[in-house]
Amino acid sequence: MKVLIYNEFLHEREEGEAKRLYPNGIHHRLAEALGGIDDSLEFSFATLEDHAQVITKEKLDETDVLIWWGHMAHHKVEDSVVDLVCEAVNKGMGLVCLHSGHESKVFRRLMGTRCSVHWRVDYENGNIWMLDETHPLCRGVHNPIRLEAEETYSEPFDIPTPDELVGITWWKGGEIFRSLCVYKRGHGKIVYFQPGHETLPSYYNEDVIRVIDNAVHYTYPSVRIDELTSRYRMPEEKDVRRALYQSPENRESMIVSWDELGDGTVRYTGAEHPHTYELKVDP
Repeated sequence: MKVLIYNEFLHEREEGEAKRLYPNGIHHRLAEALGGIDDSLEFSFATLEDHAQVITKEKLDETDVLIWWGHMAHHKVEDSVVDLVCEAVNKGMGLVCLHSGHESKVFRRLMGTRCSVHWRVDYENGNIWMLDETHPLCRGVHNPIRLEAEETYSEPFDIPTPDELVGITWWKGGEIFRSLCVYKRGHGKIVYFQPGHETLPSYYNEDVIRVIDNAVHYTYPSVRIDELTSRYRMPEEKDVRRALYQSPENRESMIVSWDELGDGTVRYTGAEHPHTYELKVDP
C-alpha cells in the first residue's frame, strides 16, 4: 500500500521542543511509527519546500492514501496542488488529515466550509471516546484514548455533519470536540483525526498511531476512476490478495467473490461496483 505523507516541516527545523521531539520531522516519525506496526505500508514524503515538485498527477495516481499535516503555512501550498489532491480524492484516493490540517486548503476545499475551531494553548489532558468500538478505525485501540497533554480544540467546529462520527474528545477544562470524523467525497474516503500538536508527543502514543494506521486501511481505495476512460480501475492484484488473506474488513470492502480458475487466472467481483474482473497472475 503506497502512502504519501505531506508535512510542512517548518516547526521541527527551529530550535525548541518540536525539534527535540521530531528531529527528522513529523513525517518521518509517522512513517517510523506506522511502519513499526504495519509492514504493508510503503512511504514517500513531501514537504512545503518540495510539494509542488513531488505532489504531481503522476505521483497521486500511484498513491493509495495521502496523510496531510500542516499548521503555519497553509497559505503557501500551491493552488494547483490543491486541485490535484482534491481531484485524486474524488477519483478514489484516501485522505487522512491530522491535527491542524483541518485548516489546510485541501480539507477546506473538500468540506466546503471554513473548518475553524475554538482552541487554547493550555495543554491539558483529555480522553478521546470511541462512539462505536466495532468501527474499523477503533480496531486495537483502548477506549478512551488517554492524551497526557494536547492542544485543546473545542466546539463549535465549522465542518459539515460527518458521514460517520467515530470519536469525541472530552478535555479536563470541560470542552468537547469531534476529534475523529469520516467523510466520503466522490469515490474517496477522508478521515480527520485531531491529535498531533508539534510540541507535544502525541505521535509517540501507541493508540494514536494505531488509529492513524486504521485510517490508512479504512480510506484505502476499493476502486480508482481512470480519468481518460472514466472506467473503474481495480487495485493491483497484490493488494487484492493482501485484502483477501490478511484483513477481513478490507476484503469485505473490496471484493465479494474470488475464484482461482486453475490456469493462473483469478476472477473476482468488486463490492462497491458489482462487476466481474479477471487477472492473469503467476500460478
